[in-house]
Amino acid sequence: MPYLSPTLRQILRRMAAAASVCLLGLGVQAQSLPGQGVTVLPLKSSIAEETFQTLLVMKGLTQLGYAVQPIKEVEYPTAHIAIAQGDATFLADHWNPLHADYYKNAGGDAKLFRKGIYSGNAAQGYLIDKKTADQYKIGNIAQLKDPKIARLFDTNGDGKADLTGCNPGWGCEAVIEHQLTAYQLRDTVTHNQGSYPALMADTITRFKAGKPVLYYTWTPYWVSNELKPGRDVVWLEVPFSSLPGAQKGLDTQLPNGKNYGFVVNNQQIIANKAWTDQNPAAARLFEVMQLPVADINAQNHLMSQGQNKSADIERHVNAWIKAHQKTFDGWLEQARAAAR
Repeated sequence: MPYLSPTLRQILRRMAAAASVCLLGLGVQAQSLPGQGVTVLPLKSSIAEETFQTLLVMKGLTQLGYAVQPIKEVEYPTAHIAIAQGDATFLADHWNPLHADYYKNAGGDAKLFRKGIYSGNAAQGYLIDKKTADQYKIGNIAQLKDPKIARLFDTNGDGKADLTGCNPGWGCEAVIEHQLTAYQLRDTVTHNQGSYPALMADTITRFKAGKPVLYYTWTPYWVSNELKPGRDVVWLEVPFSSLPGAQKGLDTQLPNGKNYGFVVNNQQIIANKAWTDQNPAAARLFEVMQLPVADINAQNHLMSQGQNKSADIERHVNAWIKAHQKTFDGWLEQARAAAR
């Protein structure tokens, strides 16, 4: 072994120590940023109020080191297929079982990751104003088979009830179309579709003018903050359970005996399965994240009051994280642990 001066030995020891610290640092970084170098493309439907849920997931992924691209907006059927094919990474608002056909058609469990419940107990159905419901004793949508009852909700003078309905591609439109036939309402009810926010704005204007209204909506969404069930409006029951496609045969009756025609849904995060297999940290994050319906409702209501710009929603998400920092950090720790 060649002779090394004490000074040179000291320099070499310092270099070795520095290299050890550097390697240790890289190891810690790899554990805390398991997504480093991996790109993520999030998808969302045209429903602006889903930005809040989507952005919260994106914030979590960013904290794990993933390079998260801006949200790309497509409707649900296209989103499911794009994610299954690997053209996008995740969708934060898959409704189960409302989107069962989209999930199945995209390849189901073989192509898509779906674990955990992001937001549970999402209700949906038909409502009318309470004043008309009380005056004419209307509690079931089948009563609209009567032309006299249907005419109460006629907004354009054609003698048929005008139902503010659901956008094509959202999933709810297929249920409504199916039920109009199943409940023999084709001759007396028109399903109005287009821009749901614009249609609901007209519906709320009619309500405030004291006119009867008939509409479809869901929770969590801002409409039920504006027209409160039980106070302003009432849910209509259906005569029997009847759903299309993959939901066929499901019982829509609730534990309290009421039947509003739709299964109570869970909102779940879906992602490309091959991608989650390679990214266990993200998969675990998708599985453990949970967002209360009440929190979504509250944020959506802020949007309906004018706080609907990108900067507003970013602020809402950051405020939610700050108020629930321990919960948020817990999700990240579980995600990092899955990658070790």
